[in-house]
Amino acid sequence: MSTALRFAGRRVARGLLTLWFAVTATFLLLRLLPGNPALAVANPNMTKHDQALLLHQYGLDQPLIVQYGKYLWQLLHGNLGISFTQQVPVSSVLLARLPWTLLLTGSALAVTIAVGVPLGVLAATRRGTVVDRLVQLGGVVGQSLFVPSVGIFLLFFFGLWLRWLPIGGAYSPDAAGAGWYGNVLAHLVLPCLSLMLLQIGSYVLTLRASLIDALGEDYCELARAKGLPNRAVVWKHALRNALLPTTTLVGLQLGFLVGGAVLTETIFAYPGIGRGIYEAVTQLDYPVLQGAFVLLAATVVVASMLTDLLYGVLDPRVRTR
Repeated sequence: MSTALRFAGRRVARGLLTLWFAVTATFLLLRLLPGNPALAVANPNMTKHDQALLLHQYGLDQPLIVQYGKYLWQLLHGNLGISFTQQVPVSSVLLARLPWTLLLTGSALAVTIAVGVPLGVLAATRRGTVVDRLVQLGGVVGQSLFVPSVGIFLLFFFGLWLRWLPIGGAYSPDAAGAGWYGNVLAHLVLPCLSLMLLQIGSYVLTLRASLIDALGEDYCELARAKGLPNRAVVWKHALRNALLPTTTLVGLQLGFLVGGAVLTETIFAYPGIGRGIYEAVTQLDYPVLQGAFVLLAATVVVASMLTDLLYGVLDPRVRTR
């Protein structure tokens, strides 16, 4: 078996083990939440006999280990269960919300990289100048921000005070036709900006440090000695190696991005999976909670695996470790 296949096999096995651990931890932690899930299923006005029948229908009267085994078996067959409160398959509930979460997190990640990489290069190539210090200060401040604080500030400043942008939801009920897309984009700006401000500091500071190291390597000195302009040395030679730590950071930050999306969607009433998790917690809707956490965990695990595989392509030395 080739080194590349062994490397890919190890990463996939590690991803599957991580996903199983996430599924198991989610199942057990939800059973530790305060409150009785029976209250979400059974009507208090029902007789004891009817409540018992309803709980038996959902399997909530069985031992925990039996519930766990049945849950894993259903999960392997793609069955996430039935929502307690909506009485529809959990997969339908999540699929209706997934596009909004993908739009928000994908936009935030793309904007963060598009803005963060040039800022990191600018700070590294102007090391010690006022520009460098300002970029570093902004990066440190960005890392210390708290999701709700940023979201509420943006809502107040741009939504309530300046009235430039909508303050909640994904689109206006009266939007139609081609204007619907512009309306969706206007509603996306503040949640996307909130997530970007929280992440960009890590990307800028990481890229700045790795690019400064790369610019001091012998191959960059050799390129300068050959007469290559500094712009070519930075963007064609040093940046490729400097992007390796940033690529790793993208995989690590996905977990934070997903967690930040839960809070951001709740603050901006954005109808994604994060908002669905908040509503499921308040309604003790265990199947929706489990399904949402499993879906988000699977997304993070798959993204991390792809990041590992990409890292192996960019740096062949990783495949031999």
